[in-house]
Amino acid sequence: MKIVFVNRFFFPDHSATSQLLSDLAFYLASQGREVHVVTSRQRYDEPGARLPARELVRDVTIHRIWTSRFGRGTIPGRALDYLMFYICAGFALLRLASRGDTVVAKTDPPLLSLVAAPVAWLKGARLVNWLQDVFPEIAGAVGLGWARGWGGRLLARIRDSTLRSAQVNVVLGSVMQRYLISRGVSESKLRVIHNWADGNLVHAVRPEDNRLRREWGLDGKFVVGYSGNMGRVHEFETILGAAENLKGDKSVTFLFIGDGAQKKWLENEAIQRRLFNVRFLPYQPNDQLAASLSVPDVHLVSLRPEFEGFVVPSKFYGIAAAGRPTLFIGDQDSEIARLIREAQCGITIGVGDVSGLVAAIGRLRSDSSLHKGYCENARRVFEGRFEKRIALAAWRALLAS
Repeated sequence: MKIVFVNRFFFPDHSATSQLLSDLAFYLASQGREVHVVTSRQRYDEPGARLPARELVRDVTIHRIWTSRFGRGTIPGRALDYLMFYICAGFALLRLASRGDTVVAKTDPPLLSLVAAPVAWLKGARLVNWLQDVFPEIAGAVGLGWARGWGGRLLARIRDSTLRSAQVNVVLGSVMQRYLISRGVSESKLRVIHNWADGNLVHAVRPEDNRLRREWGLDGKFVVGYSGNMGRVHEFETILGAAENLKGDKSVTFLFIGDGAQKKWLENEAIQRRLFNVRFLPYQPNDQLAASLSVPDVHLVSLRPEFEGFVVPSKFYGIAAAGRPTLFIGDQDSEIARLIREAQCGITIGVGDVSGLVAAIGRLRSDSSLHKGYCENARRVFEGRFEKRIALAAWRALLAS
């Protein structure tokens, strides 16, 4: 009996959902499971790439389906790309799935369970939904009018029915779990398995040993970093306010590494506010992650409160693996805020509390023992709860049960 994963991106793509799926698929194949992946022929980080339609990589059979390539530039273009993926993925699943197989549907593109659930029912396969976010609620929180109206409510009800019909639904945290229970999904059909980082790949690199810190001209600076997606769900006004407040201090640098829907806006704001203490760099290759994540003395994670329960910022796990403190900006009762307080590996700040963020940066900069303690606690909680081997073992047990 085989396991069939469905997600828009897979190896060799480096986007977050792709890397997580690649880790899990290759691991299960190494354990002797027959693993197939239905995905697109594109790469998130290289839209023009054209990957082969079928390929065997590390004992995983990859089925890359054709989709349109309008990209993320416009909502209609993105919607058409999604629609084509739904249609082609549905036909691919019909060909691949058999009675007794397990279909694991992720959430890129959103609402893949609406395609996977009827196919699994028709073919007698088990359905496992792996929810990286909750849609259409997340679209409503972004401000899309249709998602807040009857169309969004109808989609949510249909989505809920596919979650109830699944064998199990894997969610990223207890807040997301509670939300889906409130929607009528039985607790017995929900499992919390956190996202993860690879502790062998990502680890602490001392400033004096960090080649990137020297190359980027950051020796002697206190670096406040933001690494990863700069998306619509993230809150940046508080961060910009702190950078503006500290722009007279030449020893503090705000470093943004990554990309996303808000990057251009952030770059323009930095120029208009004359924030010469803010720098932007692209995503770094995987083999540079330990050095890249170790460049900042402290990392920023933010989430707009209206998205709490619909998404969990996965950048926290890499930060913890690198043994760096986290400054979280968002709901003080959120998933990440509670993790930080329990592990004592950072400081939580409310949205709009610029003075609180400035004070937190000052505390960690001036109190070396506090900073060191948070660093040690971050790596400790990572090794105890969020190391890749722990999550993969949980997935293996779940799929074998």
